[in-house]
Amino acid sequence: MSTIRIKSILAVCLTTVVLSSCGNKQDNQQAGQRPPATFPVAQVTPKTVTGYKEYPTNIEGIVNSDVRPKVSGYIQKVLVDEGQKVKKGQILFKLETQSLSQDASAAKARINVAQVEVDKLIPLVEKNIISPVQLETAKANLAQAKANYSSIVANIDYAMVKSPVDGYVGAINFREGSLVSATNNMPLTTVTDIKQVYAFFSMNEADYLDFLQNANGKNLNEKIANFPKVSLVLANGETYSETGTIQTSSGQINQNTGTVNFRAIFDNPNQLLTNGNSGTIKIPTIYENAIVIPQEATYEQQGNIIAFKVSKDNTVTSSMLNVKANIDNLYVIESGIKNGDTIVTTGVGKLKSDMPITPQVVPFDSIIKPIKILFKN
Repeated sequence: MSTIRIKSILAVCLTTVVLSSCGNKQDNQQAGQRPPATFPVAQVTPKTVTGYKEYPTNIEGIVNSDVRPKVSGYIQKVLVDEGQKVKKGQILFKLETQSLSQDASAAKARINVAQVEVDKLIPLVEKNIISPVQLETAKANLAQAKANYSSIVANIDYAMVKSPVDGYVGAINFREGSLVSATNNMPLTTVTDIKQVYAFFSMNEADYLDFLQNANGKNLNEKIANFPKVSLVLANGETYSETGTIQTSSGQINQNTGTVNFRAIFDNPNQLLTNGNSGTIKIPTIYENAIVIPQEATYEQQGNIIAFKVSKDNTVTSSMLNVKANIDNLYVIESGIKNGDTIVTTGVGKLKSDMPITPQVVPFDSIIKPIKILFKN
């Protein structure tokens, strides 16, 4: 190969190497000039939000009156049906009274005999034929006969078993032909007044202490009186249309269960609720002008909740949060984030402290919209 040809080949190779080197350098320069990754950010503003604590509850009418017979006898007739609305004094059951009627007739006859005896002795006493003691004895026998008769008549009246209150008839536990008495363990039925209903529930010790510390008032009664209205979620998941009021608390922790008993009252205008209903009491806690951020804007590391704040030079720094409450998809923040801070709202798992980003500003309300905002600061 000639010297000229070899020199030409070397010149081409050198040119190729130089061009390739320049191309790589240009590519590296272009790569280094790419902007940082884009992340959505929002400026934190205080919001007033409401969280709820939930407790299982049992429902009872404000009046639950057992209906029991005062005398023994066979049920002759049941005059009402289950679920029927009744008035106080209305006859619900009729007991068999044939034997009582016979006893009443015999007692009436004894009254007549005693009366005849008194009438016969009165003139004899007046004429001093007999001692007045005999007349007094006869009068005592007459009074005894009348008392026996009155007792039997009362028992006949008791055989008409009446409702003790206005309300609704519950389950009827005995039917025609059943022998019943005042000593039966089970009542004939229960009449319930459900114009209003009670909801019974229990708080654990920690929640009860929170209640005492956060509710307004100098004592338990004042704290209960100042407590906000409560909601009732029915067994089908629907929220009851009426709100309730907490009326009483036992104020003592049950050593067996570690709970404190409460009672709330609800109006029941449509009789939707009745004895034995179950549900869930929702007690609100209002956080006014609180710092809240979506859980999506945080991550957990070794039990700590961490968010990323954006500095003026668009770099991010991690901040450990002290969380006061967890409401749906929001954290209510005690410390670690303050009003006016700008935070990264999503994708925080890709971030590291001092990492530069390209911020994409989004409205703060848009990232917390699943929570109803009651007031804006």
